[in-house]
Amino acid sequence: MPALIRTRRLLVTSGLVAVVLAAGGPAHAEKGFGGTDGETQEANAGKDGTVSVTVGGVVFDRSKNGSGKSAGALTSTTSWSPPPCWYAPKYTPDQLKKYLEPTWEAGSTGYEWDAKQRDRYVNGQPYKDFNKDKTGKGYFWDSFVNKDFPPGWDSCEEPIFWVDQGDPPPANIKNAVTPEVLAELAYAEIRVPGTEVTLAPANQTKVNLPTWAWLDAADFKPVSVTASVPVIGVSATATARPTSLRIEPGTKDAETYPASGVCPIDNGRIGEPYAKGKADRTPPCGVRYLRSSGNGTYPLQATVTWEIDWTGSGGANGDLPDGTFGATQDVVVQEIQAVNR
Repeated sequence: MPALIRTRRLLVTSGLVAVVLAAGGPAHAEKGFGGTDGETQEANAGKDGTVSVTVGGVVFDRSKNGSGKSAGALTSTTSWSPPPCWYAPKYTPDQLKKYLEPTWEAGSTGYEWDAKQRDRYVNGQPYKDFNKDKTGKGYFWDSFVNKDFPPGWDSCEEPIFWVDQGDPPPANIKNAVTPEVLAELAYAEIRVPGTEVTLAPANQTKVNLPTWAWLDAADFKPVSVTASVPVIGVSATATARPTSLRIEPGTKDAETYPASGVCPIDNGRIGEPYAKGKADRTPPCGVRYLRSSGNGTYPLQATVTWEIDWTGSGGANGDLPDGTFGATQDVVVQEIQAVNR
């Protein structure tokens, strides 16, 4: 029986792609009060991946996001993860009627189910005639699903419900959009620059000689994504700020600078570029290999930690778990060759 109920639920809440956005243009939708028209939407970003898009009732502004081929999503440093599904405004009274009545007429969900639906949305238990007397004064909210279908994507099983314009969603409904929920959804859309570090020596290093490591300061500045639901005037911006770089040499036969392997951000940069005259200095960020890589290489792992905070409409604000993003690069380590005279 639960499986049948879930199937019926999906018939009511699922739909087809409804929006195609013009690349480089402002976020907009072609149908309904927010482009929903009772239909689920998916993202259609521009070639650079930064244009604003509408997904499931939520508009994402990615114009201040990280970009480039090596940019990627953050991984939370805790077990926390963004909502796999959420509730947002989806139907006007007329739109809900237009969506549900054909389903009832088809009889595909069964007489008992259809009768309960009619009681709920037509016969006043609790909504009468699809709340048409409240047209323009609120919206019916329904569930939307993360397009990647992560674990829990099917956990939003609340029946379609009404919220008056200006009122918050019911407190007992988890993941109904609020500034905090929007911040969590924005977190999932953040993309940060790649983390390939610059090394000196660049092409190959020598056993027992310090190798300097640093990241381009221009790439490692705060990035942010704003999520909003314009029809109800709720928004939140999640901002990621780089805090440190962790160096893992790829072998136990190595020492890191500092010894922890964690290089903090300092004056907007991570590590320090090597220059002539620094050969006798200890790098603030780097590695010293103690053994040759032979005919192979060592997989140096560079991971940046980003701290996340958010601000939202109505003065709401808070913090979200730190996120990390890293990359591996191959390092050639050679023995120092002695010269016999």
